[in-house]
Amino acid sequence: RIQILFEHASMRNVTIVLARRLLIGSRMLGNQVGEDKPTVVFVLGPPGAGKGTQCSKIVEKFGYTHLSAGDLLREERKSGSSDGDLIESHIRGGTIVPVAITVKLLANAMSKTPGGKFLIDGFPRNADNVQGWNKIMEDKVNLKFVLFYECSEEECLRRALARNEGRSDDNVESFRKRIRTYLESTMPVVNGFKSRNLLRAIDSSPDPETVFLETERYFKF
Repeated sequence: RIQILFEHASMRNVTIVLARRLLIGSRMLGNQVGEDKPTVVFVLGPPGAGKGTQCSKIVEKFGYTHLSAGDLLREERKSGSSDGDLIESHIRGGTIVPVAITVKLLANAMSKTPGGKFLIDGFPRNADNVQGWNKIMEDKVNLKFVLFYECSEEECLRRALARNEGRSDDNVESFRKRIRTYLESTMPVVNGFKSRNLLRAIDSSPDPETVFLETERYFKF
């Protein structure tokens, strides 16, 4: 009888723990699907297309927070974290950093402004990025649309070499690798967003002011 009572008490404790976990999960889910979900606009285009310049203008006029996936990764690399060497090797090689690292950095940055409006620049860059983002973040944000800046390879190279920001990937060799990665990995993602009617394509070869006239019309509603 004592053993039966002990087993009954243990089962009751397990039930209470599970019920508490279910309640916590439900509350978390309720917060995720509430009206305070952050708004996200992805910003894609080849390296040197002027994404950062346009994002600065959108931030100034429409109050978005600009999150550059590349900048977050470079900051993480400089911080001395355990992922620093891995990030550096991908940046120098023009390849794509593992999605778990990038999504973690983006999620942490977004958590600082609950219910905010975010421009996520340079992400997602491949199908794995899309899958990783959807698995972790799809139900937690409102994806408004995807800005896509189109520009010729030679013009992008000229801009990348002229910006003189001291970036380790602003050289001809790294640029060519990044363009190859972009064409092979990012363009299929762009076409996927296009098929879902989420893509807003803009020619970014003119001067920044002309490009912004085209850009801002997507935010005026």
